[in-house]
Amino acid sequence: MRIEPLTRRQFVGQSATVAAAMAYQRTPGANERVRVANIGCGRRGLLKELIQLKDTANIEIAAVCDTWRQKREKAAADVKEFTGKEPQQVVAYADVLAQKDIDAVVIGTPDHQHCTILIDAIRAGKDVYVEKPLAMNMRELIRAYDAVKRSDRIVQIGTQMRSYPQSAGARQLVTSGGLGKVLKVEQARNGYSPYWMSYGGKGFFGEKPAEADVDWKAFVMGAKPRPFSADQYMGWYGYRDFSRGPHTNLMVHFIDLVHFVTGTGAPKRVVAMGGTFRWKEDFDAPDSVEVVLEYSEGFMVRYCTVFGNGANNYAKWFGTRGTLDAKSLSSRDHWIVNGEGSGEPDKIQEKSEIPESEPVHHMKNFLDCVRSRQQPIAPIEAGYAHSVAVIMADEAFTTGRRMVYDSAKREVHPG
Repeated sequence: MRIEPLTRRQFVGQSATVAAAMAYQRTPGANERVRVANIGCGRRGLLKELIQLKDTANIEIAAVCDTWRQKREKAAADVKEFTGKEPQQVVAYADVLAQKDIDAVVIGTPDHQHCTILIDAIRAGKDVYVEKPLAMNMRELIRAYDAVKRSDRIVQIGTQMRSYPQSAGARQLVTSGGLGKVLKVEQARNGYSPYWMSYGGKGFFGEKPAEADVDWKAFVMGAKPRPFSADQYMGWYGYRDFSRGPHTNLMVHFIDLVHFVTGTGAPKRVVAMGGTFRWKEDFDAPDSVEVVLEYSEGFMVRYCTVFGNGANNYAKWFGTRGTLDAKSLSSRDHWIVNGEGSGEPDKIQEKSEIPESEPVHHMKNFLDCVRSRQQPIAPIEAGYAHSVAVIMADEAFTTGRRMVYDSAKREVHPG
């Protein structure tokens, strides 16, 4: 049986306290401890961030929720070791949402679950940090976006490059015209082997889960039902039912940063090509992709990934006055701007580093906003725009046709 997003009736039916939870929207005071639950305790490291912020953000990690028993137990043990208090261990995320004294949830589940859990969390009155990409198709994206906009809940998308110390300086440079007219932005993000080949992490590498240790139906959720597969469960990043591939899972960081730095929204046209050229195994996500996106402001963006050779990683903005070199888009690099490539009279004359602002932890920004009720640095609008871009890229990749976005109708179609 296919598991669809919880309806209100189903949600209430799972617990006698859920009706109260859905009507109850608790807003912690400035000095009050925020009770947080982590839904999805995998390798994205969100629980580690919460543990690190327990004192500075004044939070309590009240519950950990995961469909894999060993992951859940390890998460609970880590919380107890580093905070001194053992959290509740939960299998079904609905049981977390039913607890009205939990203020916020941090969602680090596989991609195909993001919108479903986000929508249900909003209905339950929770503030939400949700990993990227926000959505895998336009239908679920619109449902999630509209649910958030109808609420007064705080939602932060996990595109943390916005919070890099270099990002604000790059945004100031580009939006003030310091680079001239932006003509093109490019990133190459390559590696020897795909990230999905080691999903379990060091503690679980090579240790496949037994069916008895996981809630397989809860994991599959709205995807096509299938028999239990330890390989798909561990390596879900490499299976398109659960995550589309590098053009949606890696490109999303870059494309969100492009939107942030340039101040633009979703692209208007996208083309893409790709395939599996090196790692011909059971995975069906492509190991190589090339995507070109066109924006209504009059510039193009190119993204590529090749798994099989990790050379030639870079990220650059090209403008009429010069070039912004963001190196490999690491927060540890110094991003450089110079007049390279420009023939304009007002070209940038001297090479300089992009000013770096005081770093603001992306998760800390979310937790601060839970108290202040201000919008975070990566609000739902950012998630909507990056999702449109990666959905268009995936549609172009799978159909071999150029995709067009109709912003008035909120539709993606060939054209």
